[in-house]
Amino acid sequence: MSESAWLDASGAAMWGLVDRHTGRVGYKGGVKAIGLAADPPVIDCSGWVALLLSTGMEAANRASGRTPFTDHDVAAVDTWSDRLIEELAQRSGYILEGDRISLDTLPPYATIGLRQGGGAWAKNHPRPRGITHVVQIVRRPEDGAPFVSEAQGWSEPRGLRLMSLPAWLDVTRAYLKRGEAWAVNAFVEHGARAGHTATGMC
Repeated sequence: MSESAWLDASGAAMWGLVDRHTGRVGYKGGVKAIGLAADPPVIDCSGWVALLLSTGMEAANRASGRTPFTDHDVAAVDTWSDRLIEELAQRSGYILEGDRISLDTLPPYATIGLRQGGGAWAKNHPRPRGITHVVQIVRRPEDGAPFVSEAQGWSEPRGLRLMSLPAWLDVTRAYLKRGEAWAVNAFVEHGARAGHTATGMC
């Protein structure tokens, strides 16, 4: 199966989660996917992105009939926001930084980390880049339109929300600066990684 076919399967699986939970799940820091079973359901930003990515990777493996993503790949995304971006950057060899992040340069299903402060809680894990928020690009299956899915705890509406990618880039423009924002690509197959390059790679 071609990469585009299993990537479509990944995208559909992630959109299924977005469609099911957006607007129905609140935000709570430090709570991962297990929080979806709570009453009321809650999750934090890295927990939500980890669930989206692991679901997408597992869908790719099922659709392709082989293993584009290993068990280690899937397990590695279940971590805090700064580490998640670091893991994906190292594995894919791809990272965009700051104002190089745009509608034209982002991979179809990019993961974006932002340095947004957070106070004392942000010291709970090593954060070399200071990333305290992470979001995931997803695409509407019927037309491929890009959206940003995120668990948001500091601005309204709180909880799981969905925003078109162009609108999200506009409202996030102040953070899209060098040393403040990074975009990575989780959906790069093993065999393609060694030679994969991108503008802004570091």
